[in-house]
Amino acid sequence: MDEGPGGRDPGLQPERTRLAWRRTTLTATVVAVLAAKTALHDGLTTAGVAVSALCCTLWLGFLRVTQHRVHALTSGTRPAALAPRHATTAALYAVALAVCAAALVV
Repeated sequence: MDEGPGGRDPGLQPERTRLAWRRTTLTATVVAVLAAKTALHDGLTTAGVAVSALCCTLWLGFLRVTQHRVHALTSGTRPAALAPRHATTAALYAVALAVCAAALVV
């Protein structure tokens, strides 16, 4: 394997980053599914359904940000750095999703 003059293969970094985004999306999907399951398992209450719907909406938003980034990483050209706005949005979606899931468990 030719690692270049710096001893590092920069071609692998986008692949590792893409896989990390996929793992994070999978985790968010599990959280959203468990939130829906918890809301249905405890009986249908207005609060449970509302929080579950919010979890699903947050998951869809996170999925949109993730797909945008994964598409940028697989475009074939050197990907641009993740914009601070997108990084902040992804972090806020992840934190809000975790808070909603915790609210359903408590």
